[in-house]
Amino acid sequence: MSKGQAVWSGVGAVMLPVIEFFYGAGESVIAAIIALAFFILLDWISGSRAAQKDNSYGSKYGIDGLFRTFFMLLLPAGGHFLDVLFNLPGLLFGLLVAGLLYHVIQSMTANAVRAGWADWLPINALEAITKWVGSELDKKVQRSINRGGIPSDLKKADESNVL
Repeated sequence: MSKGQAVWSGVGAVMLPVIEFFYGAGESVIAAIIALAFFILLDWISGSRAAQKDNSYGSKYGIDGLFRTFFMLLLPAGGHFLDVLFNLPGLLFGLLVAGLLYHVIQSMTANAVRAGWADWLPINALEAITKWVGSELDKKVQRSINRGGIPSDLKKADESNVL
């Protein structure tokens, strides 16, 4: 085993249990978190380029972005902890990941358009993805309400505060 392989094996041996503690176990959980992190990275890239292009770049906003990103990555962990506490089958984790993906993909798409990349991107496909994620989120919320998992008055409050 080379030194590089040993280092990456060590990183994996430490990170996988941490990820499983915060988000839960399973291939779909890991895929969801990787997808969320990936689209957050794309949002950062497109947002940075758009801000540089229209001269709205600010270091304070960028520093705040680090904290926002950390907060966004911890939200699904909170959902997982509540799922465990209330013995739910990953419902809150899934809702939070879907909601965050919806928001991040919308933001990434808007940033890409602001950056002037719309001619090279499948904007229709990105918009279709956000619509699909939004409809899946609505279906999951409705299913949870029907099962008594989320009080309907909480859902009405959530509708006024878009993610």
